[in-house]
Amino acid sequence: MEIKELIEAKQTYLGIEFGSTRIKAVLIDEKGTPIASGDHEWENRLEDGIWTYTMDDVWTGIQDCYANLKKDVMTKYGVKLTGFASMGISAMMHGYLAFDKDDNLLVPFRTWRNTKQEQAASELTKVFNYNIPQRWSISHLYQSMLNKEEHVDKVTFFTTLAGYVHWKLTGEKVLGVGDASGMFPIDINTKNYDMSMVAKFDEIVAAKGYGFKLEDILPKSLNAGEDAGALTAEGAKLLDPEGDLVAGIKMAPPEGDAGTGMTATNAVGKRTGNTSAGTSVFAMVVLEKELSKVYPQIDLVTTPDGALVAMVHCNNCTSDINAWVNLMDQNLKLFGCNVDKNTLYTKLFEVALEGDADCGGLISYNYFSGEPVTGFEDGAPLVVRKATDTLNIANFMRMHIYSSLAALKSGLDLLIKEEGVKVDVMLGHGGLFKTKGVGQSFLAAAINSPVSVMETAGEGGPWGMALLAAYMANKADGESLQDYLNAKIFAGQTGSTLEPKAEDVAGFDAFMKKYMAGLAIEKAAVETL
Repeated sequence: MEIKELIEAKQTYLGIEFGSTRIKAVLIDEKGTPIASGDHEWENRLEDGIWTYTMDDVWTGIQDCYANLKKDVMTKYGVKLTGFASMGISAMMHGYLAFDKDDNLLVPFRTWRNTKQEQAASELTKVFNYNIPQRWSISHLYQSMLNKEEHVDKVTFFTTLAGYVHWKLTGEKVLGVGDASGMFPIDINTKNYDMSMVAKFDEIVAAKGYGFKLEDILPKSLNAGEDAGALTAEGAKLLDPEGDLVAGIKMAPPEGDAGTGMTATNAVGKRTGNTSAGTSVFAMVVLEKELSKVYPQIDLVTTPDGALVAMVHCNNCTSDINAWVNLMDQNLKLFGCNVDKNTLYTKLFEVALEGDADCGGLISYNYFSGEPVTGFEDGAPLVVRKATDTLNIANFMRMHIYSSLAALKSGLDLLIKEEGVKVDVMLGHGGLFKTKGVGQSFLAAAINSPVSVMETAGEGGPWGMALLAAYMANKADGESLQDYLNAKIFAGQTGSTLEPKAEDVAGFDAFMKKYMAGLAIEKAAVETL
């Protein structure tokens, strides 16, 4: 069928993802080919010391994103968009959205970026003997209990951003298992919340006298491919206030950006990994077995179909690079030079390849916010050098790209060097890999392993969510997510693979030695500023 006919016949699949700085919709055909898209830029707010987005931000953002998708479809194909074969919502993981019995939001949305839950995360990690990061929803809930916040007694439901939007569109309080694994630990045998840990949680909070059991306020966990409800008339109006969108569209389980990243890079099988590098950066490896011990730097989550995944998640990646590129753009404008921003990024990234392997001795810390992987509750972006270090544009840019991966490398070194975890292929996706061969080669140096970037990697999470929606609608009986992706989406896909260069591996290791020793400097900056 022609694309126009597919759209008219509602035989397309939609994924919408709430990223940190952009809400994006991607429409695909049955083969996974993107045929239209729309987006909306947004930004988190720091209000009363809390990183948040308002619910108005959420709904005006998704409506504008969807309106832009409709415009793209009309412009390209001359068709009014009215429905799909299936669709799904994904979003940045973790955080805390808590509601009372009347479905009122009890406190402003607390995003993954907040790092005020150290006491809760530490205590729960000890109780469960399982790493519970500060970002996880259960850490937010337990910290609220430790802080004796009044709202906790009224909680009847809490969820993630993807779970919230899906609930409002369908009426279903559910979550894909990958996103659920960032709320509370999952038992990989049952592919549901670990009920022994649920019981332990209820036990340690029993004396506080709250009128709920944890199981009763968590969203139901679903595997990829399961039915997660359908778009209601109210939900259709929320998404498309113009009223063209029909109700009844089947919805896939809402997922987190980790799960959609794995799907978008075909990294859901054992010994596969992927690195998503944008505002934050995280790397995931699908494990063959459980780790030998608890590592505070390593989260254990799952694929969208419930396989165990080791994840190193860092709060900071490209924000500091963006700030410096903006400064250079302002400098050019002083001299009347208006350079296209994409061109500027490309040139500055490419020149980094000419820098010294150890960045000439320069180091920086890209901590716009706290960085739990290296032990920071708050951050202060910082550039440090000695007078004898080699300061030039190539080393300066190389330093910033290294810095964007440094906290990640500190965690991955534990996984690969300490635990001996094998990674057959690491796939990169996200903004850091947009300039061909730069972020890719530096990541290869960081992990001393080949790194591949697929041609489709730029589509990212919303494309991955659209693929999960298509899998739900089209999978054969008993067909696994991995088999579906291998046979029907990625067969014949080409990309580029870069092997690590020995001198770059040694250079990154030298950079890391100074970086880890210099954390004391960053600590002093945070305390002083």
